[in-house]
Amino acid sequence: MRDCWKNRAGYDRVLMAVAATFLTVSATSALAQGDQVRNSAAELAIDAAVPRPEPANVPPPTANDFKLDTPAPDAAKVTEKAAPETKPADVAVVPAPEPTKTDTSKADAATVAPAQPPAAAAATAPDPVKAASNVAPADQPVADKLRDMLGAKSLRYFDRKAERAAVEKFYTAREYAPLWTQAGKLSDSGKGVIARLKDAASEGLNASDYAVPDFALATTPDALAEADMKLTASMLDYARQAQSGRMHWSQVSADIQYPEHPTDPTEVLTNVTTAKDASAALDSYNPPQKLYRELKAKLAELRGLGDGPVVQIADGPVLKFTPARGTKQPAVEMEDDRVPQLRAKLGITENADNTRYDAKVAEAVRKFQAGAELKPTGVLDDRTIKAINSPKRDRQIDTVIVNMERWRWLPRDLGAPAIGDAYVILNIPDYTLKVMQHGAQVWTTKVVTGQPGVHATPLLTETMKFITVNPTWNVPPSIIYNEYLPALQQDPTVLERMGLKLDRARDGSIHISQPPGERNALGRIRFNFPNKFLVYQHDTPDKNLFAREERPFSHGCMRVQNPDQYATILLNITDPNGHYTPEKIRSMYGQSEIDLKFPTPIPVNITYQTAFVDDAGTLQFRKDVYGRDATMLSLLRAGRNRDLENVIAHSQPNYVHPVPDGVRIASDNSWSSGGPSFFERLFGAPTPPPAAPGRRPQQRRIFDR
Repeated sequence: MRDCWKNRAGYDRVLMAVAATFLTVSATSALAQGDQVRNSAAELAIDAAVPRPEPANVPPPTANDFKLDTPAPDAAKVTEKAAPETKPADVAVVPAPEPTKTDTSKADAATVAPAQPPAAAAATAPDPVKAASNVAPADQPVADKLRDMLGAKSLRYFDRKAERAAVEKFYTAREYAPLWTQAGKLSDSGKGVIARLKDAASEGLNASDYAVPDFALATTPDALAEADMKLTASMLDYARQAQSGRMHWSQVSADIQYPEHPTDPTEVLTNVTTAKDASAALDSYNPPQKLYRELKAKLAELRGLGDGPVVQIADGPVLKFTPARGTKQPAVEMEDDRVPQLRAKLGITENADNTRYDAKVAEAVRKFQAGAELKPTGVLDDRTIKAINSPKRDRQIDTVIVNMERWRWLPRDLGAPAIGDAYVILNIPDYTLKVMQHGAQVWTTKVVTGQPGVHATPLLTETMKFITVNPTWNVPPSIIYNEYLPALQQDPTVLERMGLKLDRARDGSIHISQPPGERNALGRIRFNFPNKFLVYQHDTPDKNLFAREERPFSHGCMRVQNPDQYATILLNITDPNGHYTPEKIRSMYGQSEIDLKFPTPIPVNITYQTAFVDDAGTLQFRKDVYGRDATMLSLLRAGRNRDLENVIAHSQPNYVHPVPDGVRIASDNSWSSGGPSFFERLFGAPTPPPAAPGRRPQQRRIFDR
């Protein structure tokens, strides 16, 4: 009974609190709108007891709402706390009773401001992105279109994942403002980029590979956004191909390996869009080397785009130079009015107006003939004049272009900064080696390079870390298989007579080496720059080959004509306090290996330049001894299916060879050799005899000598 009374008392308190609340609301509403108040507290209590639908803006009830034993708060205090100032808007937070039929909707609307549903609030609230946007109002429609395109259609313009991600992030950071237009007009940056793309042919690239949209026809936000995307894509294509090439070196041959230096799309976007000169910024991705820039200038001349009119040599009598023969027959120099033009055409600046066909002119003609695949006689005949006057010289233009492409593979910095940007560069088709420092040639010498085919000298960039005086030649398995085993079958004493040492291990494997000495196939010095092809540079006891014009005779290594001088130059660059001289190097010759380590390694760059500009400024051409030019031209003409990310590199060749029963060749990754071939030294024959019947032909060297 007590409990029932207690509950009844609590219920009465609730009714009184509700009644007081409605009295307050009704009084306030009556004051504001002039409505009639209720007749009595009983009527209010009855109205309060009628079930009402829950207002939309009232939060769901909690357990605290049903604690009947808690004293009801004073209505006046609740009102004071919720609304310190008596305002219609403040009163609206208290749920109002459902209006009766006698109430007007107008009065209720003025009294209570119903809360907006979430959807309606979102529709009327200002966009925080647009409110805080830094995009110019005139560019905002284009920015909106770019946002939509990057979200759903960016794959149409950027098929490389890294570039697509970089572009999306870059545009997002700038709130999708267009890169190349302002208020619908092409910006200076956009004009600079377009000018560079249209001039791509001057860099040996193909301008048609870089589509340039017509911004003059883009008059709507959709068209402007489309043009912006296309120009961004073309700009990134140009930067990537200008720096790394239109083809990857692995597409050309398995014996090429240069350090990768791809572009960073974010860095390209930042550099070009923030540069004062966007054209120059984009141009900076082309190779910076002097030899590349010289080829670019010669390409313009070959196309007839050089400064001044194109020089044409007129037809006329055959001109030749006859050297002196003793004191009785002096040199004969023919004179002709065409000679000054010939000097200008061949880049001879000395005595430019001289009309005599002297030794210098004859030598320049001979070099031109050699590069143009004519007989190098030094005589100016009709065929030579026709070749010189060729307005486009399509074959020469192609040769220059593929050589410019190969320059894109090489490192941007060829030398080591710690030693005055010093480096070694060897040109295979020219059979020359040069040492460079501070941007100038320090020393040069002739070299012998690898035979075409499986013995071709690889193209690479590595660092030379030491040289070895009195090296031991560890004969590589390829030479043992193809040369020594057949010879041993014919003459078991041949290795002993050649000064070679044969060791047989317990497992049956054999190892052949040649100890240091003057007869060693490596000569007296080996220049070591470790690489996966196991090639290097070295001395040779066979000096007669350096007298030949073309010298592709080795098994892949590079034989140096003057190794003692070469060693002196390198050691004095890398170790200036060593005070090395050729005599000091030669004093070390003996029977024991001596390693001379470089305190600072020096980069070695093995290149393939069939077109280059010599010290006299003359464009030189060399025979494509390995067929590299032909392979690259076919790839360039094959279309655009040459993207770096889609390249399938050539597989490395199979080095496995069958051997006679009971014979195993010891695997030796130590340095191997160059020098005259085994059969040249043994029998005087230019090539080795055929392999034993049933032997699988060799596919590649192990390497070499």
